[in-house]
Amino acid sequence: MVRIYHNSRCSKSRATLALLEDHGGTIEVINYLDTPPSAAELVVLLKQLGMTARELVRAGEAEYQSLGLDDPALGDAALIAAMVAHPKLIERPIVVANGKAALGRPPEAVLAILRSPQGAA
Repeated sequence: MVRIYHNSRCSKSRATLALLEDHGGTIEVINYLDTPPSAAELVVLLKQLGMTARELVRAGEAEYQSLGLDDPALGDAALIAAMVAHPKLIERPIVVANGKAALGRPPEAVLAILRSPQGAA
């Protein structure tokens, strides 16, 4: 099964979901603005993505400035807490498959994790 953390108002998220649908299989769509991931889920996603919390935060959102998240002294825990409380801050879309995750920017970036771990199609 493939999971996508999706925002239907985001063109990249819509394009990534369409790409996943074209590849078939079962897709679990999580509208993360309505059902945000927990802090523990974000920690797992960050590990699967190979990213830091700062790399996953959308710095262009108004909340980023208003919450003072541009402070370089803030660590992952503070940034993760902000993303849980304000899920709009989470970069999207995130796709999880085969124990790995990828950011759908561009949408084609998720194709590599759709292959089985053994390399078979």
